[in-house]
Amino acid sequence: MHCDPRFSRVREVFERHFADGEELGAAFAVYLDGELVVDLWDGIADRHTGRRWEHDTPAFAYSCTKAITAAVLLRLVERGLVDVTAPVADVWPEFAAHGKGAIILEHLLTHQCGLPVLEDPVPVEEFEDQAAIAARLADQTPLWEPGTAHGYHALTYGFLVGEVIRRVTGKSVGELVAAEITGPLNLELWVGAPDTVIDRAARLKAADRPQPLAPTEAVPGLAPTEAVTGQGPADGGTAGRSPDALAEMAKAALDPQSLMNRALGNPGMHLLKGGANHPVVLRAGWPAAGVVTTARGLAGFYRSLIAGDLLDHGTLRDAMRTRVNGPDRVLFLDTAFGLGFMRPSLTFLMPSETAFGHSGLGGSVGLGDPERGLAVAYVMNRMASAVSGNLRGIRLVEAVYKSL
Repeated sequence: MHCDPRFSRVREVFERHFADGEELGAAFAVYLDGELVVDLWDGIADRHTGRRWEHDTPAFAYSCTKAITAAVLLRLVERGLVDVTAPVADVWPEFAAHGKGAIILEHLLTHQCGLPVLEDPVPVEEFEDQAAIAARLADQTPLWEPGTAHGYHALTYGFLVGEVIRRVTGKSVGELVAAEITGPLNLELWVGAPDTVIDRAARLKAADRPQPLAPTEAVPGLAPTEAVTGQGPADGGTAGRSPDALAEMAKAALDPQSLMNRALGNPGMHLLKGGANHPVVLRAGWPAAGVVTTARGLAGFYRSLIAGDLLDHGTLRDAMRTRVNGPDRVLFLDTAFGLGFMRPSLTFLMPSETAFGHSGLGGSVGLGDPERGLAVAYVMNRMASAVSGNLRGIRLVEAVYKSL
């Protein structure tokens, strides 16, 4: 492990999480101006066998994948192969069905297209057939007028954007990540992990029961939600939260037919033994929730982004520009998005307005801050409600900023 003395408070927070029993296994990494200044890991990777978390232990990081998928798409934009202001149907003709002909690619990247759910259950046999799942979405009608509102497309984001990428290149997001990003940059990150990586991956532990008004654990038979509560990072208080929004989210969490649970529960990882630990999920490489990565690998992705190695600086600045900001039709709380990247909001609590990135279920997070030269990532295997899970990551990120 390594921690630059300037960031000693980061190590203190990381170690305190283990001492207080909040972690099972976890890793945290920070690059500053391209230099790896924090590289920490500790704990247990597999509670059933007692296997320790090592320097190269990767973890499934759920929606941290969305930012990686966005970068793959934006690289195609730079090459002139696709235009975010053009109709999706230009490259995916079947998508125009049921009044979707005017939906543009930007609507997919900003969760505005009105397709946050797969209406029919996806059978397990189809989990690794992303084109088949995308075809289901092409045959659906939007739940709201595209471009007029946004709602978190927890899983469908990836099948939609991934299908555009496949139509343009003939390759999956995972294939392009391996060939153009992680391979050349030697990053420990996979969107669709090979068996050798699956064998050493951390095994996730299910979330503890959430606190009242933090409906972030699984409703029986459904996948957990990925919403956060909007608690202040410093004191865990309720400043800035809307009681009405929290009440609506609590109500939705208890309703199996709510838009939130339908968006988060299909395809249903719970249909597989071990859920997200199952090789089918780890291997499938869903472009919304499919990344298996070390903290060092995810932070390295953001380091390369802000360095201009993956996208031109102008492209990244434009992608960071907030397109939507406000109440989310799926999560109820405020969310803010650029082109596939989360921006600071109640659901992406950052100490800096110049940060961008994406969080993942249970508290994992990846972010970049071009103004400060920072690239940060946190992964863990003790899944938790948003109250405790996200606060672990927030405390670590806060400690980084306080160390600057």
